[in-house]
Amino acid sequence: MGSVFHYRFDQVMTIKEQEKNESEMAYKESVSDFEKIATDLFEALKKKEDLIIFQQERMSTGLSILEMHNYVNFIDSIEKKIAELQQKVIQARSKMEWFEAKLLEISLECKKYEKMKEKEQTLFNLEQDRIEVIQLDEMSQIAFYNKEVR
Repeated sequence: MGSVFHYRFDQVMTIKEQEKNESEMAYKESVSDFEKIATDLFEALKKKEDLIIFQQERMSTGLSILEMHNYVNFIDSIEKKIAELQQKVIQARSKMEWFEAKLLEISLECKKYEKMKEKEQTLFNLEQDRIEVIQLDEMSQIAFYNKEVR
């Protein structure tokens, strides 16, 4: 009487859940990479800003041509680093967005399988209830028949 529900796509669901977990980990890693590069960029921009302010302060008190030349070279190197970091930020952002889209796609697939499983579980339960009602009817008919025969 007590039949057990077995979903036909359980193995597929297990694989999809594993894919989803792997995708979540990859997405979180890409977010972490993006945050690190964006922080590096922010620090480089801050460093440049601080250096320009310091240079302006030094210019007001007077500084040598050699010092000025050194500041200009240092600012140029920081600007090159900023340009590199900006490219890395763009790449990291697009990588992060790609992993986010992949995660969304896999999550939707998992939801579809979950919904299908819920529907099949409901149909299975309804069928089990129907079978139980039929069996109870049969037992009550047999009991009634046995009562009349006596």
